[in-house]
Amino acid sequence: MHWPDRSLRVAVAVPVILAFAASCGGGSNTPNPSDPAGDALARGIAAHNANKLDEATKDYFEVLFNDPKNKFAFYNLGQIARAQNKLAIAEGYYRSALQTDPNYGPALFGLGVVRQAFNSVQEAVDLYTKDIAIEPTNAAAHYNLGILLRIQGKTAQGDAEIARAIQLDPKLPQPPAPTPTPKPASPTPTR
Repeated sequence: MHWPDRSLRVAVAVPVILAFAASCGGGSNTPNPSDPAGDALARGIAAHNANKLDEATKDYFEVLFNDPKNKFAFYNLGQIARAQNKLAIAEGYYRSALQTDPNYGPALFGLGVVRQAFNSVQEAVDLYTKDIAIEPTNAAAHYNLGILLRIQGKTAQGDAEIARAIQLDPKLPQPPAPTPTPKPASPTPTR
């Protein structure tokens, strides 16, 4: 599962995790007995950022014990599973996050990456398109969508998405030239 934008997907994950900490009151290291889910989420994010994935996983499950529909815990469990190349498990976590919030951009993007890895091109295209509608400045979603549109033979649309991605994040690499669509073979003449 090596895509041209692999480093971008990893670079995008950490700021997103940190944003969840801030938005969930996870910036404090002081336990809050009145918010056990928030406290567990803060611990999970800290462990996740320290690459202590077993500890983070335990903490995210504690979040879900206290708040069974916590999209952040499901999403972060999906990120851990995807990083461990457990793509089917990651897919389940992303889908659980989307059951709670169908417009949760990071989960849409994560699920798009998983579906892309499973060669479900049209589903990944749909997921990236929905993510872009919600998060129009997500350079990684534009980039991945562009690559997939090229695969589908929609080169002009794909090039436009890739150009938009690079406009949003000039550090993105230029992708390889699109592979031309092969022409159908002509039948072999018979005698």
